[in-house]
Amino acid sequence: MLLRKLPGVSASGMGLRLSQKFVFLLFISGLVTLCFGALFFLPDSVRLKRIFLSKSETREERSRARAEPGGRARDHHDHHDAAARADRDAGFSGQSRDAFDYGKLKKCLFKPPLGSDGGQPSDPQARERRDKVKEMMKFAWENYRRYAWGKNELRPLTRNGHIGNMFGGLRGASIVDSLDTLYIMGLTQEFEEAKEWVENNLDLNSNGEASLFEVNIRYVGGLLSAYYLTGAEVFKKKVVELGEKLLPAFNTPTGIPRGVINLGSGTSWSWGWASAGSSILAEFGTLHLEFVHLTELSGNPVFTEKVMNIRKVLNKIEKPHGLYPNFLSPVSGNWVQHHVSIGGLGDSFYEYLIKSYLMSDKTDEEAKKMYYSAMDAIEANLVQKSPGGLTYIAEWRGGILDHKMGHLACFSGGMVGIGADDGELTKRQHYLDLAAEITHTCHESYSPTKLGPEAFRFDAGAEATATRLSDRYYILRPEVIESYMYMWRLTHDPKYRQWGWEAVEALEHHCRVEAGFSGIRDVYATTVSHDNMQQSFFLSETLKYLYLLFSDDDLLSLEDWVFNTEAHPLPIIQCEN
Repeated sequence: MLLRKLPGVSASGMGLRLSQKFVFLLFISGLVTLCFGALFFLPDSVRLKRIFLSKSETREERSRARAEPGGRARDHHDHHDAAARADRDAGFSGQSRDAFDYGKLKKCLFKPPLGSDGGQPSDPQARERRDKVKEMMKFAWENYRRYAWGKNELRPLTRNGHIGNMFGGLRGASIVDSLDTLYIMGLTQEFEEAKEWVENNLDLNSNGEASLFEVNIRYVGGLLSAYYLTGAEVFKKKVVELGEKLLPAFNTPTGIPRGVINLGSGTSWSWGWASAGSSILAEFGTLHLEFVHLTELSGNPVFTEKVMNIRKVLNKIEKPHGLYPNFLSPVSGNWVQHHVSIGGLGDSFYEYLIKSYLMSDKTDEEAKKMYYSAMDAIEANLVQKSPGGLTYIAEWRGGILDHKMGHLACFSGGMVGIGADDGELTKRQHYLDLAAEITHTCHESYSPTKLGPEAFRFDAGAEATATRLSDRYYILRPEVIESYMYMWRLTHDPKYRQWGWEAVEALEHHCRVEAGFSGIRDVYATTVSHDNMQQSFFLSETLKYLYLLFSDDDLLSLEDWVFNTEAHPLPIIQCEN
């Protein structure tokens, strides 16, 4: 007998109860099976599928959907959006979502990137001047191509290439920096040879001391903009791979990245000259635009998480008089010394706050709040008026003002200008006026050669003049011309184009040599002494801003694009991909 008889229970009763239980269990089993089957096959079950199916299975399923005829129809976008939301809800991290939809990006732009006619101006004088800038770019590129191809920069006097140690073994900085400039100028053959070099020769498996900041703004920025302008997959593949190599720099107790990284080993450290092993505000604060777009392209949220954590640290720490000092410990998260500058060491941090807000299609309220709070502190503590009536932004050292302004700080005219429309209603005209005053001051520093020194002062009777020999050099910098371009777009005051043309003539007269363009050692000297370096940012920024200055506003319209601090255009995120 299989079943032992229990006291007080008949065998027939036992069998009846077991039969009832068996039938009940069969009913429940069938109901559960039916429910789970419905969950798997109903169209709104994506989220639950995410729980029970492996990530690879769901990715394959979505890939098949994209490959079907009509895969770009609305219903497939809806499934893509649901899957992306499910990824986030399920804690999906470190994996790619569906491929970035480049076609959808183009539909979200208000205007074609190159405008209706390549930005060709109707004004004959502007057209002639724009053609001259294009010729300068072609001349600079051809000499780099002839004498320094594959190296980082051209030495035009000695006609050879310069590698340097800023990029940690990466090569071709001038090539990557020039991609978007060549493209918007319609230098098609030159762009194609640059693209071919990137595809076949840009080796990211390098070892050496790389500046996180410089690699990000030049290489990451350059590759991102080349992809967004053309849709060529090679640029996306390279930039995501490079972005991943930068992530170990963030492995610090605070998440504030160190300034130097070995792209091969992933080890990172702070610059030897940085006070007490600190990280630099302008360096760790100038990652946001590029890293948000790395998340857009890869689907990996880690890039955005890293830069949002930087904000978290900055918002927790007390700021002296509302100002952001230039040196921060990546270990303790505390300021190391109270030196504040809108020029070198601080500059592009502030630029990236307002541009992060604009790039988010004005949804990033945190960036907006940080920017305008910083502007209030800058105006209260740093903005000064010289005896001659020039408005400038001084530096601040522990409460003591240093009445000098660097060429690098001259970007701030454009920055204040593009931020004017989104400030408090009563301050918008004030911001535009302030932008014009700063730009005017920087123009005044471009004298008598019409090229400006590295730094100029407003003390001991000086008015926008370099009083130290060590500040008199000009290395083809773009910042003054950058502000001309923005102020032209914002006001259409013809003086900005005239000032830009003065700079073109000065570059031609003082900096053009037989095999390219070179910086000069003393902007006040009657006899020119060249420094033998054609900087990559001359191709990326100086000539691009001049070209845009003499183009119609629909070429890389500010409605659709923001420029990173190396002048690489990145699209405003206007609709979710």
